[in-house]
Amino acid sequence: MFNHTTVLLNEAVDALNIKPDGIYVDCTLGGAGHSELILSRLSGSGRLIAFDQDEVAIKNAEEKLAPYKDRLTIVKSNFRYLEEEIHHLGITHVDGVLYDLGVSSPQLDTPERGFSYHHDAPLDMRMDNEADVTAYDVVNSWSYESLVKIFFRYGEEKFSKQIARKIEAARESKPIETTGELVELIKEAIPAPARRKGGHPAKRVFQAIRIAVNDELGVFESSLEQAMKLLNPGGRISVITFHSLEDRICKSTFKKASDLPPLPPGLPIIPDEFKPELKLITRKPITPSEEELEFNNRARSAKLRVAEKQ
Repeated sequence: MFNHTTVLLNEAVDALNIKPDGIYVDCTLGGAGHSELILSRLSGSGRLIAFDQDEVAIKNAEEKLAPYKDRLTIVKSNFRYLEEEIHHLGITHVDGVLYDLGVSSPQLDTPERGFSYHHDAPLDMRMDNEADVTAYDVVNSWSYESLVKIFFRYGEEKFSKQIARKIEAARESKPIETTGELVELIKEAIPAPARRKGGHPAKRVFQAIRIAVNDELGVFESSLEQAMKLLNPGGRISVITFHSLEDRICKSTFKKASDLPPLPPGLPIIPDEFKPELKLITRKPITPSEEELEFNNRARSAKLRVAEKQ
């Protein structure tokens, strides 16, 4: 079930410059592809801490990674608590942190999770099955203005107002309970010519709801700041994004941390207190090869960015 292609797997792990006795963090365990590759490069004195909040993913990963259990710690938690959980393990600094953002293939391919617009299932979309807010809550309880905001900001959906109006009208008579019902409402709200181009008409709205349910952008931004503080000098962060907003957060955070502040002209050396926190390893993001795109269509929007602690 979890033996699927992981986008930019080798490139993201190679970029970490794994030291056999180092301490590394995989913030997005998922199908365990990146974790397995990192663990294969660690010695018995090395350690990987892997985060996930999905019980099914953790159970499958424990089986897949059983040969490396002596050097693996799985933390069932959202990576927004990265620093807290790492310190709880008695660790102050790490040598590398990896993020593979977005919904995993197993979650998409499990209809009852409600992530996919291709299957009729209850509106859920929680990455953590124990979280309070579901897609049902967003669709049935959030105001028209809030729906327009998330559809436009997180989904870049130009028919946000029409879709939100259609949802608002439908839920007055009865709750919208399934992904199938939501897909039909979205189709009805989008003009026919627009429905025939640009992929599935529900793609952008489903993405927006999923991001809102899981607070993905806020979680990532907070976690990335924590990761920078946790890194040892020379340690690296590898980030794979699939959405322009996630990539923008990564790019701007890395740029801010790698830029020099305004300094007087003619300084012979830069004082330590003014040296940037990070050094960019990738000036431009690494994208999937044509070969990978041939057998992994979900990779087409992936971007990898890497930075190193100074």
